[in-house]
Amino acid sequence: MADNLVICVARQFGSGGHEIGKQLATAMGIAFYDKELLKAAADKSGILEELFEKNDEKPASGLLHTPPMEMAGKMSSYADYMAYLPNDQMQNALAEVIHDAARESSCVIIGRCADYVLRGLPNMVSVFIHAPTEERIKRIAKKHNLDEDRARSLIRKTDRSRANYYSYYTDRDWGRADNYDLVLDAGRLGTEKAALLLKEAIPQFIV
Repeated sequence: MADNLVICVARQFGSGGHEIGKQLATAMGIAFYDKELLKAAADKSGILEELFEKNDEKPASGLLHTPPMEMAGKMSSYADYMAYLPNDQMQNALAEVIHDAARESSCVIIGRCADYVLRGLPNMVSVFIHAPTEERIKRIAKKHNLDEDRARSLIRKTDRSRANYYSYYTDRDWGRADNYDLVLDAGRLGTEKAALLLKEAIPQFIV
C-alpha cells in the first residue's frame, strides 16, 4: 500500500472532475474509482446498494441509532432501511473499500472524502477541480437535458450537499485551497489539458 500512488479528486458539480479523473487514470495506466465504490461498499457491508446511491456524498441524516432488536428481523423493505439505517454506517463501509482500493493498486478515487480517509498515506495526492458557474451550468444543462435555471439550481443543491458531507465527516472546508495539494480551474484548461497537467505535476508530490 505504501508504494501505491493514490490520487483523490474532489470536484464542483459540473466542473468535469469525473472526466478529468478518468482521463488521468487512463493516461497513467492506473485504476479508476467513482460510482464503483458504492457497489463495492454495498457488497462488503450487506447494505442495499440503493441506499448508497440515494445517500451518495450527503451528510448524515441524524438517524444515528441502530434499530431496536425487535425490528432487526423486520427490515426487509427499502422504507425500513431508510427509517433505521444510519448514514455513518455507509460512510464507514465506503472508508473500508477506499482503503481496500489504495492497498490493491495505484488509483484515482473520486470524492467520498477519500483524501481525508487516506490522510497520512505518503503517496496520496489530493486534488480539487473547479470551474466557472456559467460553464458548469452549460455542461449540466446539456448532460441532463435541463434548462439553465434548473441546471443552476441542481448545481447549487449538489455543491451544498457535497460541502456539508465533507464538513460533517472531516471537519474541514470543502473546496478550501489549503486542504488540497493541487487546485485546478478546469474552465480555463478543459478536461484533457487538466488531466495532462495533473499527470505532469503529481510525480513532484511523491515521497
